[in-house]
Amino acid sequence: MPAPLGRAVVMRSVGRSLRTTFGTIAVAGELPRGGAVIASTHGSWWDGYVLGALAGAVGRRSAVMMTSERLAAFPFLRLAGATGTDGSRVLARAAAAGRWAVLFPEGEIQPGRTVAPLHPGAAWVARTARVPLVPAVVRVVVRGAPQPEVLVRVGTPIDAGAQDRRATTALLAERLRTEVAALDADVAVAHPERPVPGYRVLKHGTSPRRDSVGWQVRIFAWLTGEPSRPTPLDRRSR
Repeated sequence: MPAPLGRAVVMRSVGRSLRTTFGTIAVAGELPRGGAVIASTHGSWWDGYVLGALAGAVGRRSAVMMTSERLAAFPFLRLAGATGTDGSRVLARAAAAGRWAVLFPEGEIQPGRTVAPLHPGAAWVARTARVPLVPAVVRVVVRGAPQPEVLVRVGTPIDAGAQDRRATTALLAERLRTEVAALDADVAVAHPERPVPGYRVLKHGTSPRRDSVGWQVRIFAWLTGEPSRPTPLDRRSR
Protein backbone atom coordinates (compact mmCIF):
# COMPACT_ATOMS: atom_id res chain seq x y z
CA MET A 1 0.00 0.00 0.00
CA PRO A 2 1.43 3.44 -0.88
CA ALA A 3 2.41 5.39 2.22
CA PRO A 4 -0.02 8.32 1.67
CA LEU A 5 -2.93 5.92 1.23
CA GLY A 6 -1.84 3.89 4.24
CA ARG A 7 -1.65 7.01 6.38
CA ALA A 8 -5.13 8.09 5.28
CA VAL A 9 -6.55 4.66 6.17
CA VAL A 10 -4.88 4.66 9.60
CA MET A 11 -5.96 8.21 10.42
CA ARG A 12 -9.52 7.51 9.33
CA SER A 13 -9.63 4.42 11.55
CA VAL A 14 -8.23 6.35 14.54
CA GLY A 15 -10.73 9.16 14.03
CA ARG A 16 -13.62 6.72 13.90
CA SER A 17 -12.45 5.05 17.10
CA LEU A 18 -12.29 8.37 18.92
CA ARG A 19 -15.76 9.39 17.74
CA THR A 20 -17.40 6.13 18.79
CA THR A 21 -15.58 5.89 22.14
CA PHE A 22 -15.87 9.41 23.54
CA GLY A 23 -18.70 11.88 23.89
CA THR A 24 -16.46 14.93 23.54
CA ILE A 25 -12.83 16.02 23.49
CA ALA A 26 -12.51 19.43 25.16
CA VAL A 27 -9.47 21.65 25.66
CA ALA A 28 -8.43 24.45 27.99
CA GLY A 29 -5.42 26.55 26.97
CA GLU A 30 -3.87 27.46 23.65
CA LEU A 31 -2.92 24.75 21.18
CA PRO A 32 0.33 25.41 19.27
CA ARG A 33 -0.21 26.58 15.70
CA GLY A 34 3.26 25.62 14.54
CA GLY A 35 5.99 23.13 15.29
CA ALA A 36 6.19 22.18 18.96
CA VAL A 37 7.08 19.41 21.37
CA ILE A 38 4.01 18.32 23.32
CA ALA A 39 5.13 16.81 26.62
CA SER A 40 2.09 15.10 28.09
CA THR A 41 1.10 13.15 31.13
CA HIS A 42 0.22 9.56 30.29
CA GLY A 43 -2.82 8.22 32.08
CA SER A 44 -4.52 6.18 29.37
CA TRP A 45 -4.00 4.15 26.21
CA TRP A 46 -5.78 6.85 24.21
CA ASP A 47 -3.46 9.80 24.94
CA GLY A 48 -1.41 9.67 21.75
CA TYR A 49 -4.50 9.35 19.58
CA VAL A 50 -6.18 12.29 21.33
CA LEU A 51 -3.18 14.58 20.88
CA GLY A 52 -2.86 13.55 17.24
CA ALA A 53 -6.51 14.47 16.71
CA LEU A 54 -5.95 17.87 18.34
CA ALA A 55 -2.98 18.48 16.06
CA GLY A 56 -5.27 17.84 13.10
CA ALA A 57 -7.88 20.21 14.54
CA VAL A 58 -5.42 23.12 14.18
CA GLY A 59 -4.03 22.01 10.82
CA ARG A 60 -0.89 20.27 12.10
CA ARG A 61 0.43 16.77 11.60
CA SER A 62 1.86 14.90 14.56
CA ALA A 63 4.62 12.44 15.31
CA VAL A 64 4.48 10.46 18.53
CA MET A 65 7.01 8.43 20.47
CA MET A 66 5.81 4.96 21.51
CA THR A 67 7.46 2.12 23.35
CA SER A 68 9.19 -0.32 21.03
CA GLU A 69 6.94 -3.13 22.28
CA ARG A 70 3.77 -1.18 21.50
CA LEU A 71 5.06 -0.16 18.08
CA ALA A 72 5.95 -3.78 17.29
CA ALA A 73 2.35 -4.74 18.09
CA PHE A 74 0.91 -1.94 15.94
CA PRO A 75 3.57 -1.39 13.23
CA PHE A 76 1.13 0.33 10.86
CA LEU A 77 1.09 3.33 13.23
CA ARG A 78 4.43 4.31 11.69
CA LEU A 79 2.34 5.48 8.73
CA ALA A 80 0.70 8.00 11.07
CA GLY A 81 4.02 9.31 12.40
CA ALA A 82 4.77 6.95 15.30
CA THR A 83 8.37 6.20 16.18
CA GLY A 84 10.08 4.08 18.82
CA THR A 85 11.93 5.22 21.92
CA ASP A 86 15.10 5.48 19.81
CA GLY A 87 13.46 8.06 17.56
CA SER A 88 14.35 11.32 19.31
CA ARG A 89 16.16 12.67 16.25
CA VAL A 90 13.20 11.75 14.05
CA LEU A 91 10.91 13.72 16.35
CA ALA A 92 13.28 16.69 16.40
CA ARG A 93 13.24 16.81 12.61
CA ALA A 94 9.46 16.55 12.59
CA ALA A 95 9.07 19.41 15.07
CA ALA A 96 11.56 21.57 13.18
CA ALA A 97 9.49 20.96 10.03
CA GLY A 98 6.35 22.32 11.71
CA ARG A 99 4.76 19.18 13.15
CA TRP A 100 3.81 18.36 16.72
CA ALA A 101 6.28 15.97 18.31
CA VAL A 102 4.35 14.19 21.04
CA LEU A 103 6.27 12.61 23.92
CA PHE A 104 5.28 11.14 27.26
CA PRO A 105 8.24 11.97 29.49
CA GLU A 106 6.92 9.76 32.31
CA GLY A 107 7.89 6.87 30.02
CA GLU A 108 4.79 4.72 30.39
CA ILE A 109 1.15 4.81 31.44
CA GLN A 110 0.93 5.87 35.06
CA PRO A 111 -1.62 4.94 37.72
CA GLY A 112 -3.15 7.68 39.81
CA ARG A 113 -3.00 11.41 39.21
CA THR A 114 0.50 12.34 40.30
CA VAL A 115 3.32 13.18 37.92
CA ALA A 116 6.01 10.49 37.88
CA PRO A 117 9.71 11.37 37.52
CA LEU A 118 10.37 12.64 34.00
CA HIS A 119 12.90 11.56 31.41
CA PRO A 120 14.82 14.44 29.78
CA GLY A 121 14.08 13.44 26.17
CA ALA A 122 11.31 15.97 25.61
CA ALA A 123 13.61 18.81 26.68
CA TRP A 124 16.32 17.53 24.33
CA VAL A 125 13.96 17.28 21.34
CA ALA A 126 12.57 20.79 21.90
CA ARG A 127 16.06 22.27 22.33
CA THR A 128 17.38 20.49 19.24
CA ALA A 129 14.41 21.47 17.08
CA ARG A 130 14.33 25.02 18.49
CA VAL A 131 10.60 24.86 19.12
CA PRO A 132 8.49 25.47 22.24
CA LEU A 133 8.14 22.71 24.83
CA VAL A 134 4.44 22.59 25.67
CA PRO A 135 3.18 20.82 28.83
CA ALA A 136 -0.16 19.05 28.47
CA VAL A 137 -2.42 16.97 30.67
CA VAL A 138 -4.81 14.46 29.08
CA ARG A 139 -7.55 12.96 31.22
CA VAL A 140 -10.30 10.48 30.34
CA VAL A 141 -13.22 11.07 32.72
CA VAL A 142 -16.63 9.49 33.22
CA ARG A 143 -19.20 11.90 34.63
CA GLY A 144 -22.93 12.27 34.02
CA ALA A 145 -22.97 10.76 30.53
CA PRO A 146 -23.09 7.28 29.01
CA GLN A 147 -19.80 7.87 27.19
CA PRO A 148 -16.51 8.98 28.73
CA GLU A 149 -15.12 12.34 27.74
CA VAL A 150 -11.60 13.62 27.31
CA LEU A 151 -10.32 16.79 28.96
CA VAL A 152 -7.01 18.33 27.94
CA ARG A 153 -5.23 21.20 29.66
CA VAL A 154 -2.43 22.90 27.75
CA GLY A 155 0.07 24.83 29.83
CA THR A 156 2.40 27.76 29.16
CA PRO A 157 5.14 26.88 26.63
CA ILE A 158 8.71 26.55 27.88
CA ASP A 159 11.79 27.86 26.06
CA ALA A 160 13.97 24.75 26.12
CA GLY A 161 16.95 26.69 24.80
CA ALA A 162 17.12 29.00 27.80
CA GLN A 163 18.69 26.47 30.17
CA ASP A 164 20.11 22.97 30.31
CA ARG A 165 18.03 19.80 29.98
CA ARG A 166 17.96 19.09 33.72
CA ALA A 167 16.59 22.53 34.56
CA THR A 168 14.11 22.42 31.68
CA THR A 169 12.86 18.99 32.77
CA ALA A 170 12.43 20.21 36.35
CA LEU A 171 10.41 23.19 35.10
CA LEU A 172 8.34 20.88 32.90
CA ALA A 173 7.53 18.67 35.90
CA GLU A 174 6.43 21.73 37.88
CA ARG A 175 4.20 22.94 35.03
CA LEU A 176 2.63 19.48 34.62
CA ARG A 177 1.86 19.26 38.34
CA THR A 178 0.21 22.68 38.14
CA GLU A 179 -1.96 21.65 35.21
CA VAL A 180 -2.93 18.34 36.85
CA ALA A 181 -4.07 20.19 39.97
CA ALA A 182 -5.98 22.72 37.87
CA LEU A 183 -7.77 20.01 35.89
CA ASP A 184 -8.75 18.18 39.08
CA ALA A 185 -10.15 21.43 40.49
CA ASP A 186 -12.06 22.15 37.27
CA VAL A 187 -13.75 18.74 37.30
CA ALA A 188 -14.50 18.92 41.03
CA VAL A 189 -16.70 22.01 40.69
CA ALA A 190 -18.31 21.25 37.31
CA HIS A 191 -21.89 20.04 37.00
CA PRO A 192 -21.53 16.40 35.91
CA GLU A 193 -24.14 16.72 33.15
CA ARG A 194 -22.79 19.91 31.64
CA PRO A 195 -19.52 20.78 29.86
CA VAL A 196 -16.68 21.72 32.20
CA PRO A 197 -16.47 25.54 32.30
CA GLY A 198 -13.42 26.96 30.55
CA TYR A 199 -13.00 24.00 28.17
CA ARG A 200 -13.93 24.33 24.51
CA VAL A 201 -15.18 21.24 22.72
CA LEU A 202 -13.09 20.50 19.61
CA LYS A 203 -14.36 17.00 18.84
CA HIS A 204 -17.82 15.50 19.23
CA GLY A 205 -18.62 11.81 19.39
CA THR A 206 -21.33 10.00 17.48
CA SER A 207 -23.63 9.56 20.52
CA PRO A 208 -25.35 12.11 22.76
CA ARG A 209 -23.19 13.52 25.54
CA ARG A 210 -25.65 12.26 28.14
CA ASP A 211 -28.82 10.19 28.49
CA SER A 212 -31.05 12.36 26.31
CA VAL A 213 -34.72 11.54 25.88
CA GLY A 214 -34.87 10.81 22.15
CA TRP A 215 -37.50 9.14 20.02
CA GLN A 216 -36.17 5.64 20.83
CA VAL A 217 -36.60 6.29 24.55
CA ARG A 218 -40.11 7.68 24.03
CA ILE A 219 -41.21 4.66 21.97
CA PHE A 220 -39.82 2.19 24.51
CA ALA A 221 -41.48 4.09 27.33
CA TRP A 222 -44.82 4.04 25.47
CA LEU A 223 -44.53 0.31 24.78
CA THR A 224 -43.90 -0.39 28.47
CA GLY A 225 -46.87 1.71 29.54
CA GLU A 226 -45.05 4.65 31.16
CA PRO A 227 -44.73 8.00 29.36
CA SER A 228 -41.26 9.53 29.32
CA ARG A 229 -41.00 12.91 31.01
CA PRO A 230 -38.03 14.97 29.79
CA THR A 231 -35.79 16.38 32.48
CA PRO A 232 -35.15 20.14 32.73
CA LEU A 233 -31.79 19.56 31.04
CA ASP A 234 -33.52 17.82 28.11
CA ARG A 235 -35.93 20.71 27.69
CA ARG A 236 -33.13 23.28 27.76
CA SER A 237 -31.10 21.34 25.17
CA ARG A 238 -33.85 21.56 22.51
